[in-house]
Amino acid sequence: MISSYLGGVNCHVLMGANLAPEVAAEKFCETTIGCKDKAKGILLKKLFEADYFRVVVVEDENTVELCGALKNIVAVGAGIIDGLKLGDNTKAAIIRLGLMEMVSFAETFYKNVDKATFLESCGVADLITTCYGGRNRRVSEAFVLTGKTIEELEKEMLNGQKLQGPQTAFEVHQMLKEKNLTDQYPLFTAIYNICYEGLSATKLIESLHDHPEHMFEPKKSGARL
Repeated sequence: MISSYLGGVNCHVLMGANLAPEVAAEKFCETTIGCKDKAKGILLKKLFEADYFRVVVVEDENTVELCGALKNIVAVGAGIIDGLKLGDNTKAAIIRLGLMEMVSFAETFYKNVDKATFLESCGVADLITTCYGGRNRRVSEAFVLTGKTIEELEKEMLNGQKLQGPQTAFEVHQMLKEKNLTDQYPLFTAIYNICYEGLSATKLIESLHDHPEHMFEPKKSGARL
């Protein structure tokens, strides 16, 4: 969309586990740049990299961007878990199931997705960071603890910023609904229902009990029970 508004200027993607205050404090972190053009990727790496800011360039540009959007839905779930005081084991389950849904969604709706991209900083690392330190997690925790609406909490807590998680959950839900796939993405669907359809946050775990065990084709030698 940005490229189209700029009259076809090529745009590339930088995503990662790099919360801005920590980058500003020059604490070591990694980031991922998605760039289909190898020569430009080398240039971008030189421009952005520093002693405390490690850059890895991958050609899987679309997946890098998808990771940056979808992880915010999972972070809403993580914040709800914190608000319900359910602990780190439960949050770890939310993160794992959320990552599964992220990968499955990307492969279902987009072409040439490389699963290895989800192991870069833009993937699992950014997902973990966002589920522990991002504003989507923080506001979602307050959503459970205060009973206030997302809109009220945005005004009170974010100083003009908006949450990405609920809006992304809404857009993803529309895509899943069009293909009759909502039942196959119980975490994404539950987050949508909590944010927009009045589902109680306490129902989040209940919706995950029957989460698909095999979202990916299992290897013959490693079948799960």
